[in-house]
Amino acid sequence: MKRLVLSALLLGAGLAAAAQSNKIAFTEYDLPNGLHVILHQDKTTPTVAVTMMYHVGSKNEDPRRTGFAHFFEHLMFEGSENVERGKYINMIQSAGGTVNANTSFDRTYYYQILPSNQLALGLWMEADRLKSAKIDQQGVETQRQVVKEEKKQRIDNQPYGSLLENTFATAYEVFPYRWTPIGSAQYIDQASLPEFMNFYKTYYVPNNATLTIAGDLDVNQTKAWVEQYFGSIPKSNIPIIRPSVTEPAQMEEGRRVIFDNIQLPAVIQAYHIPAQGTPDSYAINLLTTLLSGGQSSRLNKALVDNQQKAVQVASIPMPLEHPGLFINLAIANMGVDAQDLERALDVEIERVKTEAITDQEFQKLRNKIETDFINGISTLEGRTEKLASYHMLYKDTNLINTELDKLLAVTKEDIQRVANQYLTKENRVVLHYLPKER
Repeated sequence: MKRLVLSALLLGAGLAAAAQSNKIAFTEYDLPNGLHVILHQDKTTPTVAVTMMYHVGSKNEDPRRTGFAHFFEHLMFEGSENVERGKYINMIQSAGGTVNANTSFDRTYYYQILPSNQLALGLWMEADRLKSAKIDQQGVETQRQVVKEEKKQRIDNQPYGSLLENTFATAYEVFPYRWTPIGSAQYIDQASLPEFMNFYKTYYVPNNATLTIAGDLDVNQTKAWVEQYFGSIPKSNIPIIRPSVTEPAQMEEGRRVIFDNIQLPAVIQAYHIPAQGTPDSYAINLLTTLLSGGQSSRLNKALVDNQQKAVQVASIPMPLEHPGLFINLAIANMGVDAQDLERALDVEIERVKTEAITDQEFQKLRNKIETDFINGISTLEGRTEKLASYHMLYKDTNLINTELDKLLAVTKEDIQRVANQYLTKENRVVLHYLPKER
């Protein structure tokens, strides 16, 4: 046993030392039009990542027009003033690259991975659609159908597909996290072309964006191209709408039952937690890993292996730019009802509040946190997204070099403290997903 503990300690020390000795170097600056630029050179492979992150997500939407941020994730590939409709993705692929995008509650992110000799092309294309994306009736009608079909496939017709929607709708009363990025097909249908154009002119502006370029690049040449392609795009004077409301503190447990086309019941517990980047958010990260980070984690061992009350469990931190949620999810085993499953979940939550975490368990937890963090920034794609997110959502790009230290500074006592502080019944909502009667 002592040898196992010693090995774990040495592994943890080795990972930490590796992280400390491989600082991510970057350059960042602002153009006069407000565009924030981050450059990171990595000549390991002859590829570059060109990414644009816009500080607009579902929380910036009108409650009567939810889904706009996600809709634009699709619409921005329609074309632009200089790119023919439907050819944007083909141009990147023809140059040997890949392209994609994703939307969250807080931001929308577009990225291209290209051969390094195509960097100028990638920058030109991002600048072109920032300046003159094709926002017209034909593109809007095309993407209306695409987005509605995506919602049907991913949400409406999937078992437990509405879980996230219903959880956030139940947990939030006033803050615009109460709807999720997929939005409402009804509102997308109702929206007019001028509304879409106004959204574009408000949020898709240089002073609401972060351009991150990483990989096999020459810094001086890249700066010259950035100035050439982006420098002439004017800064917007249109006010950018940010949420002005604060979610009131929850004073009593909320409960809801959802009947779905499923065979096995599910229990969801969602607790309110502080925003990402706050001191307690790091302890909460370790807490969720303790509960469900791997096959030997507490929830998995107790509910799946030992008691066989669940076929699947997960503890999911959702720290956001504003206070988010800590979600426990369990899908019941055959013959186990939701009430019994919830009681079993509660027992494990109480255990983490009252029983000391062993040294061996804690070191194993730290090792996993270190490994996951290092793996997350080991790829070009991972580093570019982290750099952009740390600047835009945390206001500190250098967190890419210091956040692991913040995670490793969390103590066993911190984990128990946040469990006792935030995982309380009056601070949560509980959803039971039950099979529809056939």
